Amino acid sequence: MADSLDLINRDPNNINNHLQCCFEDVLAEPEGTHSIDCVWKLSYSCFNMWKSCCYKLSTILCGICIAAEWGCDFAAASFYHIWCFTPMFKMLDINCGCMKKMYTQCVACCIEPCCIACGQLFHHFKK
Repeated sequence: MADSLDLINRDPNNINNHLQCCFEDVLAEPEGTHSIDCVWKLSYSCFNMWKSCCYKLSTILCGICIAAEWGCDFAAASFYHIWCFTPMFKMLDINCGCMKKMYTQCVACCIEPCCIACGQLFHHFKK
């Protein structure tokens, strides 16, 4: 975990690049279809102001609770992996290794001699 929080670059791993959305990405007037300049400027200002205001209000009302919930979810995932899944996989590795050894011994003792005998029988056939 980082010792200091970067308040400038809040997405250092670029995981939310798909959310970059500016006024020009949403509203555009093609050549020959322009509104009055003051309407276009006020639309630009309103878009950015409301986008910022609504986002900040949402984070004030819900952000801390949602972050707490995600923290609990990731803590639970870590707990299950550390205390349940990893030991279970280790147990499967041990038990499957034992079963593999037993299966290999059974094949070597029971099936391999028959295969060798059949191979010796057919070995004597020549063109």
